Amino acid sequence: MSLKLTLSSLAMAAAIGCATLMPLPATAQGLFSPAIIVNDEVITGYELAQRKQMLQVLRSAGNLDTLAREQLIDDRLRLQASKDAGIRPSEQEVLDGMEEFAARASLSREQFIGALAQQGVDEQTFRDFVRAGLSWRMLVRARFAAQANVTDAEVDRALSGQAGGSNVRVLISELIMPTPPGQEASVQARAERISELSSVSAFSAQARQYSATASRGAGGQLPWRNLSELPPALQPILLGLRPGEVTDPIPLQGAVALFQLRAIEETDYQAAPPAAIEYAAYYMAGGRTPETLAKAESIASRLDRCDDLYGVAKGQPAEVLERGSLAPSEIPTDIAYELSKLDPGETSTALTRSNGETLVLLMLCGRSQAIGDEAPNREQVLNNLRQQRVANLAESYLSQLRSDATIIRK
Repeated sequence: MSLKLTLSSLAMAAAIGCATLMPLPATAQGLFSPAIIVNDEVITGYELAQRKQMLQVLRSAGNLDTLAREQLIDDRLRLQASKDAGIRPSEQEVLDGMEEFAARASLSREQFIGALAQQGVDEQTFRDFVRAGLSWRMLVRARFAAQANVTDAEVDRALSGQAGGSNVRVLISELIMPTPPGQEASVQARAERISELSSVSAFSAQARQYSATASRGAGGQLPWRNLSELPPALQPILLGLRPGEVTDPIPLQGAVALFQLRAIEETDYQAAPPAAIEYAAYYMAGGRTPETLAKAESIASRLDRCDDLYGVAKGQPAEVLERGSLAPSEIPTDIAYELSKLDPGETSTALTRSNGETLVLLMLCGRSQAIGDEAPNREQVLNNLRQQRVANLAESYLSQLRSDATIIRK
């Protein structure tokens, strides 16, 4: 594989030059001074610069400075929690993890490391990234696997909602609360209190007061929706509720979501679930400030189709515009949920990234229907339900670690 093809397969950014590999002058030695302290453990300026460069190489979206900071803080918390639990992956396990990550780009570990090095990213940066992720995966498996049991009845409900038999429709209300830095614990406590409600009017009152979605004026109440149109991760959760019940708090990126089931019914019509959803996300600095929201509304008013966003993003860094076509199960839950409310050509500004500092202008490009006679695999549904439960438990645990941590930003 040529270097040119290697860089293409990795979606590499332009080379930053060999100067990053030269010894640092005295004026640059501040890079190795503490930039962030997480429970007495130091994150240096050099680590921040390296993580940002790796994110740029991998074409990560959003504010890369903020993303690098938050990822490294989370990595320190993951490693600390794993160490406290006596979990430390071996060097061979880390090497295998690096190999697995590189294989996603159809490269060997050595090829991947070499390609990163040509973009100024040290092997140790990649190794640390993999070690943190692997440690967390091992901890989560040990801590939460026993809590992720799925019953046959839950699998049956998920199968009936996704394919075959009659179609399931649900009437739900939504409440999505942002979690600004430093307020995670208070928002989580409020969400847990709201999750105990069983009154539709009481939930709607909370949605009017706290929800950040466009439906807040209607008390979070949404019209009838086919269950198959909702994100796969949300379907079994809703099927497990009785009318009036509220889900447990569901962690999203920079937010906590709650859903109340108001009614459920079955009809004779079976809609074919989409095999793939094509969407575009334009990332705007400023978060949900009035100025950024007004700018997003102005841009949205000029859009007719997703291709129009290329003109909006012209001359800006490539990472501000993300476009893809993915199976519903591969789309982040919060994005999938917003897309489920849109028709092709419609937009949403309900989501943020980078701890609320980046507004997401989301647009649905289109949906591709699945072949109707393809029956879902029961074992696959069972595994998906287990994985989703473990993921929700893990995200809640990480949120708790963040709220309990002492984090000092220099």
